[in-house]
Amino acid sequence: MSNSEYRAAIIGLGFIGGGDQVAGDRIGQNVQNLDGTHLGTLTKSPRIRLVAGCDLDPGCRERFGQRTSARNYSDWEKMLDKEQLDIVSIATPATTHAELTIACAERNIKVVYCEKPIATTAEEAERMIAACEKSGTLLVINHNRRFNPKYRHLRALIAAGDLGDLTSVYLRWASGRIGCVGTHLIDAARMLTGREITAVAGMIDESEKPDCRGPEFYDPGGWGMFQMEGGLKGLINAGNRAMGPAQIVVEGTLGRADTGGNAVNLEWFDGRLQVWPAGERLVTSMDRALGEIVAWLDKPGPFSTPAVGALRTFEVVAGMHLSHAEGGRWIELPLTGAARQARVKCA
Repeated sequence: MSNSEYRAAIIGLGFIGGGDQVAGDRIGQNVQNLDGTHLGTLTKSPRIRLVAGCDLDPGCRERFGQRTSARNYSDWEKMLDKEQLDIVSIATPATTHAELTIACAERNIKVVYCEKPIATTAEEAERMIAACEKSGTLLVINHNRRFNPKYRHLRALIAAGDLGDLTSVYLRWASGRIGCVGTHLIDAARMLTGREITAVAGMIDESEKPDCRGPEFYDPGGWGMFQMEGGLKGLINAGNRAMGPAQIVVEGTLGRADTGGNAVNLEWFDGRLQVWPAGERLVTSMDRALGEIVAWLDKPGPFSTPAVGALRTFEVVAGMHLSHAEGGRWIELPLTGAARQARVKCA
C-alpha cells in the first residue's frame, strides 16, 4: 500500500469549494447541510496536503487563509503554474469548467475533481473529457450520490430484481434549478436504474424568480418526461416554487423505493416494509469520493464514475431547454449536430 502524499488545490473558495458560510448566507444555504465540501474533504484526508486555493473574491481568500495554512491566489493560472499539484478541485460556476479543466489537463495534473454540472454545452463537456483522456488526467464530477453507500446498495438491490421489472421513475425537487440541483437527481436516476436516458420532453417554468446567486445566473425549474433504455418512462416535477425535500421514486412490478436526502424507504406490494434511516453522516460522500481518487492515484486504472456519465446527465438538462424552445417536442439523446452547442446558463 502506498503512503504517498498528494498535493491539492481548490479553485473557487466559496460555499462548496471553501466551505464558506458567508458565501452560503448569500444563497440561503447552510454548509453543515452539505454532503461534504472540497475544503473539508481535502483537509480531512491524511494522504492529502492542501497547498493552495484561488478565488477572485478577496473575502473568500481571507477566510480561506484563516482556516488553512495554504497559500491563496487571485489568479488561477499563476497558481497552476507555480504549484506542483496532483489534485485540483474546481468549485466555480459551470461556465468556467471547460477552460479550467482543460488547463489542468494541459499541465498534466493527475486529477480534476469538478463541481456539477460538468459544463454549459455538450460540446464543452466533450472537450473536457477528450483533454483529460489525452493527458491521462482523471476527471471526476461531484455527483455525490454516486459515492453514497445507500445509493450504491439500492442500485445493487434494483439490479438484482428485488423490485421486479421496473415500471416508472419519478423525480422531484424544490426551488427549480434544473442545472444546479436537478443534475443530481437526474444522474441518480441513471445510476439507480443502470439505464441511459434516450429522449426527453420538457417545459421550463418561466415564472419570475430571481436566482439566489445573482442576476447573471438563469437556472429555472420545470416539468418533463423522459424515456430510458428498455422503454422505461420517467417524470420530472420541479417548478420554481416547489417546496419540500428532494425525492426519487423507482417503482417496479414487485415494489418501490423512495429516496429523500440520505434515507431510503422500501415498500413491497406483498406488505413488506424496510427503512434505511438517514442517520448521522460521519463520512460524507465527498470523503468517499476522495478516498477512491487517492486509491486511483496509488494505482491508476478504471474509475467507478467515468466523466462521460456526467455529460449524459447534462444532455438531459439541455434537452429540457431545447424541448421547451420547440414547443415540447421530444429531444433524442445523446445530442447531435447543432444541439451540441446549445448553451444552458445553468450554474
